[in-house]
Amino acid sequence: MLTVIKTIFYLGPLIFGLGFVAPLSAQIISAAGWALPFGLTPLIAGLIIGGGLGFIAQIRGTWI
Repeated sequence: MLTVIKTIFYLGPLIFGLGFVAPLSAQIISAAGWALPFGLTPLIAGLIIGGGLGFIAQIRGTWI
């Protein structure tokens, strides 16, 4: 059980990026009515944005 909790906390920035930033980005893109390249849906674009930011935060160790 302790290993699971340690893993979740270790992957926290990535989980936050995919679980919170991605849907928020998708909603912002939909509300703004932005046209996306390559036929991307707002959710896929949000996952790319949130996953990218979460991955960078995971590597750097901080969001700032």
